[in-house]
Amino acid sequence: MDAKPVKASHLILPGERVQVEYELPYAPTLYGENITLDIVFEDDYLIVVNKPAGLIVHPGAGNATGTLVNALIYHCEHLSNDNGLLSPGIVHRLDKDTSGLLISAKDNRVHSNMRSQFSKRTIEKYYYALVWGQFADDQGAIDAPIGRSPRNRKKFTVIDSGRASLTRFEVLERFEFLTLIRVKLETGRTHQIRVHMTHTNHPVFGDPYYGGRNSKIITLNMRNRQLAAKLLAMLNRQALHARRLVFTHPMTEKVMDLKAPLPADLEAVLTVLRAESQF
Repeated sequence: MDAKPVKASHLILPGERVQVEYELPYAPTLYGENITLDIVFEDDYLIVVNKPAGLIVHPGAGNATGTLVNALIYHCEHLSNDNGLLSPGIVHRLDKDTSGLLISAKDNRVHSNMRSQFSKRTIEKYYYALVWGQFADDQGAIDAPIGRSPRNRKKFTVIDSGRASLTRFEVLERFEFLTLIRVKLETGRTHQIRVHMTHTNHPVFGDPYYGGRNSKIITLNMRNRQLAAKLLAMLNRQALHARRLVFTHPMTEKVMDLKAPLPADLEAVLTVLRAESQF
């Protein structure tokens, strides 16, 4: 302030000159990397990949390389830049440890159209999730606002001041202490399925962030504790997979109905559960 440092509590007076120094946001140089992509669909306008668990979508502090964006830059001749310098082509996101379908755009016109479809909620988004506990009904809906947690700003929670969020689910398979469900997202909030499932006391199996790992084991009998521990050792992430996307192609106007099979780790867990159900 007038070439002198001041405390944050200083009240600025008329005529005082203010000088602020700050560090620019982290901005790595992006380059392509030859990372294998499981391509479900590709043409001159779009590329839809089946993202494996563990793959981060775009670079940021601490992960400048090895991301889906690096793989897309290497594979695609051009990508949209509507979503900022660090996220070329990225129309929507999946959490690092969520697998499944993800759409990227190759030019800004296509990007704008796809973003509009997401915002208008005309895209159908279906997930498979293995969650703790049993459901009384075969289907249902969770309508509860989601916002950032006041206790942990890196997490989200159901909170009155949050944004409207609607998750529909249908039971596919029932096991003794777990249930496989199909989820349809009507909104697209950060961590929506994980937050809503935890809110209803059915956290996603394996989710270390929202109570889906060891905290649930203590509620089981000894036999099921051992089985749950075995399954958690097989799955080093949340049991959540973006299974299906239905949308209108932005150029051809054809209805696209794309699916991604369950990954090997989730199939292995289900195989064990089905075998145990025979006893």
